[in-house]
Amino acid sequence: MNKDIKKLPKSQLELTISVSWDVWKKYLATAVKEASKEIKIAGFRPGKAPKNLVEQKVGKAVLLNNSAEKAIKKSYADYILKEKLEVIGSPKIDLISNEEGKDLKYKVIISVMPGIKIESSYQKAMKKINEEFNQKSFKIEDKELDLELEKLANSRVKLVTVNREARKNDSVEIDFSVLREGVPIENGTSKKHPLIIGKGVFIPGFEEKIIGMKAGEEKEFNLSFPSEYHQKDLAGKPATFKVKMGLVQERQIPEINDDFAKSLGKFEKVDALKKSLREGMEHENKRKIKEEKRSKYLEEIVNHCQVELPEILVTEEIEKMIGELEYQIQASGMNIDQYLAQIKKTKEELKKEWEPQAKKRVISALALSEIAKEQDIKIENSEVEAEMNKTLNHYKGVKDIKKNIDMKRLYSYSKSLLENEKVFEWLEKL
Repeated sequence: MNKDIKKLPKSQLELTISVSWDVWKKYLATAVKEASKEIKIAGFRPGKAPKNLVEQKVGKAVLLNNSAEKAIKKSYADYILKEKLEVIGSPKIDLISNEEGKDLKYKVIISVMPGIKIESSYQKAMKKINEEFNQKSFKIEDKELDLELEKLANSRVKLVTVNREARKNDSVEIDFSVLREGVPIENGTSKKHPLIIGKGVFIPGFEEKIIGMKAGEEKEFNLSFPSEYHQKDLAGKPATFKVKMGLVQERQIPEINDDFAKSLGKFEKVDALKKSLREGMEHENKRKIKEEKRSKYLEEIVNHCQVELPEILVTEEIEKMIGELEYQIQASGMNIDQYLAQIKKTKEELKKEWEPQAKKRVISALALSEIAKEQDIKIENSEVEAEMNKTLNHYKGVKDIKKNIDMKRLYSYSKSLLENEKVFEWLEKL
């Protein structure tokens, strides 16, 4: 087998491969035998008819094409294996010559995993990031803790229906409709709409107008939409609001004391509650700072990389990002089509918009892998298996999970996850 290699842009190779007639004719003999098994030729058992009769029956071109396909498949696979090429995606194969008695010749264009070069100066940039983040504190100030305690108390609020006029901070239910020039606006009507007076969720002036209303009372008033209102056709325009008060409830917020701490189930004193909250908040702060620092690492590393990305890697990453988006929006009860309609974009527009980010993600992954090689970072099989078990245990309630999951892909993902973590730990020590 002879071959000629030409490097193309974007980490592609063009291979021109020749298979000698002595080798190719064996595949032609196989193609003849296989074809003869599928046809009936008088006087011969299936698979035993001579080549000339099989050619007459199925056509010489069919036999040559079938045998060429077999020879190409085997010679291409042998070459990739021998040269240890990490091919990504499917090859594009063009037949050049398949004349009987002559060498078979074909051309293949393949994308290969790109080599990446990281400038040595990136380590200096990493040190600078470490110095910057070493100045950041994860400690929680008392005023931050007090705000968190207020949120917690508000989440335990007791609603008591009262027979009085609505006041600021009350929880109410209202029926309302919004009209422009006597005509209800689109989506401008609601029944039993919940509202906490004073939160400012309606347009300015609305909540002040309903203060003083009692259950069953109706009121009509005029207000103008803000000039920066998100619905451009309503921005700055006057409208009539018709409101009926349905329910008035006083929000009784518990006092933050020992009794409140005990009501949460596991605290005897409010000090114990404060200690637990502070620890949780500081843990979350540490996590956020760590994520922010690692994000900075990747941004800076990408700026120090030289690489030619195959289009297929970028395309696959964009598809992965779309999949991540679909998973996120499912939690809100929407599907991808509804989401795209809401943001007024097509999937193709979204993919084009995300292309720069996808490229950065691919380069980041390649760079982390390259740093792992440079620093001789190794991951033991036992570590990978332990990480895989964590994932499998997370889905242990799912029936036949091991049958339905791609274990090779899980192994690769788990190994990459651990390798990246060790690379980040090394960067943090610079």
